[in-house]
Amino acid sequence: MLKELIDKFYLDREREKEDKERTRFYISESGKCSRAIFFRFKRAPKKELEAERLRVFEFGNHIQQIVLRPLVSLGLVETTEVPIPPHQIISGRADIILKVGGERYVVDVKSISGRMNLTKMERPMPEHYEQVQLYLHFFKIKKGILLYVNKDTQELKDFVFDYDGYLIEKLLKRFENLKLKIESNIIPNRLSDYPINWQCQNCEYREICDIVSAGEINWDDFKKKIETQTSE
Repeated sequence: MLKELIDKFYLDREREKEDKERTRFYISESGKCSRAIFFRFKRAPKKELEAERLRVFEFGNHIQQIVLRPLVSLGLVETTEVPIPPHQIISGRADIILKVGGERYVVDVKSISGRMNLTKMERPMPEHYEQVQLYLHFFKIKKGILLYVNKDTQELKDFVFDYDGYLIEKLLKRFENLKLKIESNIIPNRLSDYPINWQCQNCEYREICDIVSAGEINWDDFKKKIETQTSE
């Protein structure tokens, strides 16, 4: 009984979020599949997320609070959950901005599965690195930290790095190009290493992505193709 009620709560909340029209990209989408982002903007047919997976996402927020408590006690935290300055096509909120030894840092906390071995992790995941770089850009801060937390063992590992202006130019250009494709109804190419890329494994748009060819295609033409296959 309780399981059904709790599952419904998470699923209803997710549907409410999806009903809202998208006008901006999230910083958390940096490094993510352009085709999947396009489908989100167009509200394309998709596989509904399972309630268990939605609870996993929320658990990440609790981990952030566990990490935040000692940093606040040490007097290092300037602010948390701070939105970036208004931007035409991008929105986002930084987890933590803190100051250590007179230096300001943007900190992003990422929880990972116990199956991942932090001791063997030599560099941050590219998409996470890109996200923090964007926060550094919008807050005009020169140093960032990615803090990884193993959800099962509570092991920690952090990576400290400097602002990369060259990368920012590429990231902003990527978002601008994707915006043009969304406005012109052109479905982007799928990932070059489809379908073995980790993003493909649990993608809610995997079924319709399989139908689309590898190259770009007009959104309206694709919808007709979907309708034809459904009627058959």
